[in-house]
Amino acid sequence: MSANGHSAGSHSVKTYTGLTNGQRANLIGIARDTWKFFADDVDPATHLPMDNVSYAGGSATPTSTGQYTGASNIGVYLWSVVSAEDLGLVSRSTARTLISATLTEVSHLDRSNGFLYQWYDTTNGKVLLNPGQGDCPRVGNTFDNCSFLSNVDNGWYASGLIVVRQAMPELARQADALLNQMNFGLFYDNRAETHCNVNPAIPGNQPTGQMYGGYYVGSPPDVGDNWTHYYHNGALYSDPRISAYIGMGLHQMPGNVWWRSWRELPPPAPFADCATDPDFSWQGQWPMGGQWDSITDPVSHQQFPVWEGHYTYPNSDLSFIPTYSGGMFEGLMANEVVPETSWGPTSFGLADSRTAQVQIKYATQQLGYPVWGMSPSSTADDSGNYGGFGVEGQQFPYHGAGATTVDPNEALSQCNNCATEDTVTPHASFLALDVAPQQAYANIQKLRTQFPGVYGTNGFYDSVNPTTGSVGHRILVLDQSMIMASLDNALRNRAVQRDFASDPVSWAAQTYLGVEHMTLGE
Repeated sequence: MSANGHSAGSHSVKTYTGLTNGQRANLIGIARDTWKFFADDVDPATHLPMDNVSYAGGSATPTSTGQYTGASNIGVYLWSVVSAEDLGLVSRSTARTLISATLTEVSHLDRSNGFLYQWYDTTNGKVLLNPGQGDCPRVGNTFDNCSFLSNVDNGWYASGLIVVRQAMPELARQADALLNQMNFGLFYDNRAETHCNVNPAIPGNQPTGQMYGGYYVGSPPDVGDNWTHYYHNGALYSDPRISAYIGMGLHQMPGNVWWRSWRELPPPAPFADCATDPDFSWQGQWPMGGQWDSITDPVSHQQFPVWEGHYTYPNSDLSFIPTYSGGMFEGLMANEVVPETSWGPTSFGLADSRTAQVQIKYATQQLGYPVWGMSPSSTADDSGNYGGFGVEGQQFPYHGAGATTVDPNEALSQCNNCATEDTVTPHASFLALDVAPQQAYANIQKLRTQFPGVYGTNGFYDSVNPTTGSVGHRILVLDQSMIMASLDNALRNRAVQRDFASDPVSWAAQTYLGVEHMTLGE
């Protein structure tokens, strides 16, 4: 709805016309195979999606299962069932039964403020300390996963509930019962703000007005030294922004969170009393182009100083907004649900398009890979490990805090040495179908032809080493669900985005995406 509460509806989402009929026919075949995975993945004891299933050596049947799950996995599994029904892979009654069974189980899980804890045992629904470390003896009043509520993971969980209540109104009451218990204000640092990047009067010189990365039940951040266990999701162009869209849309966070969070790690604010602002000259590109803008919030009409900067791909005019560690889903996962490409043509929709172009340019031209698409995924082997992969630009100069205008940092992500660049994951290509459909489709096809072992009876395995061809024969429900939602959006005219756009919560995303003009050119 608009800022004054009137629904914009799914008609405001642009028509998707990026693929030919032949390409669409091929992709529906991939969707059909991809959906088969979920028969192996959902734990029959609890109807909860397991984190992963391994098919070591390319086995036709599972060789091991990750019998744990979390809020993100549950939320994106809900997308997948909706997408399967949209694409004609299951009947509506089957989809309804699957979703209802999972939501019923979720309603019986230990939660706090309606939010899910970090990990659950899918065999019995108990809260886990960590995968493989056993059920928690008690929940709350600790600084570990027996008490932790993740901001971003619960954002994805909430997005699944929103998609369900729009796509399947007959389940709206069940989804609403869970969503209505959640207050994203729990994750918002509402302490006093200044016009600087931080407030030096707050212990720890905190960037107030941003979201916390999570919340420890029983140990709020403003009590004693609890703040030392908390951190802020300061980088807005990363996957936690889903929680800002929903928190603002539910009127549980003010627009401050949009303007106080950082597109890039900013220079000190342009005021004489901001000497305590953090020195971010260590980041991937420094100095960077951009300027401080004074932006008026469209709802509160409060003014905010915002650093509207950008990175530039070395020796080119390709400007972009960096993700923290260069991973594709950091940038593009929100666009699975929120119509950023329709609503933010001069803000994050444009940033999404530029992220795909940076990924393509760097992997193919600088690294010389035959395929592109780096994002956190399983490692490209059968160890069952997980890695942080992304386009950091390690081929370009990086000097740390010693960078100068004459000898600048020229990396591509904010963080240096937070990711490696030796693994490609198929889900990254599917995320790009919305912003670079022909390039993404060609890459999907090349993955299958050049590395045939990366595709099995359940669709794509999670990862491949583009140099050696080694494959990680594991499938993550998170990554497979991103593929399902991407295919639904590509084949059914942005269906998942339209579900979100039809929901009252979408007013904030449409309003804030539309009002911002980033310094990226058009």
